[in-house]
Amino acid sequence: MSSAPSPAQPASRSPWRALRYRSMRWWSVANFVSNAGTWMQLTVQNLLVLQITGSAAATGLSMSVQAAPALLMSVLGGAAVDRWPRKLTAAVSQGLLGAIAFTTAVLVALDRLDMTSLLVLAAVTGVVATVDNPACALLGNDLVPAQDVPSAIGVGALVHQAGRLVGAALAGVAVGFLGTAAAYFANGLSFLFVASVVPFLRPAPGAVRHEVAKHERDGSGMTVREGLAFFARRPRLMALAGVTGISAVFGRNYGLTLAVLVTGPLAGGAGSFGTVSTVLAVGGILGAVLGARLRRPSVRLVGALAAAGGLLQVVAGLSPSLVVLIALVLPMAVVESVSDTAGTAVLQTDPPAHLRGRVLGVWGSVGTVWGLGGPPALGLLMEAAEARGALVIGGLLIAGAIGAGHLLHRRRVPAPVLLRTGEGERPARPALSTAA
Repeated sequence: MSSAPSPAQPASRSPWRALRYRSMRWWSVANFVSNAGTWMQLTVQNLLVLQITGSAAATGLSMSVQAAPALLMSVLGGAAVDRWPRKLTAAVSQGLLGAIAFTTAVLVALDRLDMTSLLVLAAVTGVVATVDNPACALLGNDLVPAQDVPSAIGVGALVHQAGRLVGAALAGVAVGFLGTAAAYFANGLSFLFVASVVPFLRPAPGAVRHEVAKHERDGSGMTVREGLAFFARRPRLMALAGVTGISAVFGRNYGLTLAVLVTGPLAGGAGSFGTVSTVLAVGGILGAVLGARLRRPSVRLVGALAAAGGLLQVVAGLSPSLVVLIALVLPMAVVESVSDTAGTAVLQTDPPAHLRGRVLGVWGSVGTVWGLGGPPALGLLMEAAEARGALVIGGLLIAGAIGAGHLLHRRRVPAPVLLRTGEGERPARPALSTAA
């Protein structure tokens, strides 16, 4: 394993600095394999539902069933991540997801998979994911020093995008030559690969250690309630939730707003929207690289980027031509991606180590509300104001709300949050000195 840089050396701002550590390199490889397998399965799953039912509505139902547990159980999953050893939790959850994928593959191969079975398997996958998602996210952060966590998150975003592209491409090849079951079988193997890598991961010097306290192991602490209380009483986390929420509802759903804008007022076709989508993807990758260079992310930075994205969205809504829109889409995607990386870094490092799983659990539930409620709300806005109006109004709401929140924040002095420890109470301290 690589050693941490000596104090005499200048702090690195390379977006790849997290990859200096051997365990992080192995974890990135494992995540790439897992993401490729997951996107192979997701690519064919909708086609499989259509083959079984012939109904587009059933396809949406299967996706909702898999997402629903995050709304109801993410807090419990986060509590489990805090209570159990991180590596063991990640390895077991990956193994369970692999078993589900293999089960689905066998049912598909034997032509025994019906809609009921598929929905049950999707629901079980969603339940396991409420534990697996925070466990794997925090395990990656545990491998690098605190100042390199933004780099680890940025590398993870790049790995996710690369896995998505490769997985979607491999899905067509696998299904064409081996059948639909092959995609599920490959995904099962990818989960087992991750589970086999986890036991060999070692944290780098300076990494934050995750210790499971005795009162957490025996369940005597009110773990879920403590996580909810911390989140609700932490001003910077509430501010981050507000910024992310309004951005998720009135912006970011560019697959909906820009599709209508391109094919409607700008008189483009499917090919034109494909070009816009490609530029969005390129901007997301560039933003992830820039976000990985951050060393001291803050909610203030997230808010500033989100407000800038809102203003860019306003200008995009007024675009007179497709060329102008494409020129605006790239910085929109870059700003969004950097904001996401900074926000994720704050979310995963601001709470003390023994509360991070529960905080991510709360965030998972809140984020599911945004994910389910944002598109319908935006659709209603588009019906009332059309695509241009939705982009302009949404962007102004984002920038205006963030600006108002900043002014209110400057007029109040936040009270310290007291954390319960074995020796009493102490004020919370951010791991990265993040500023609200």
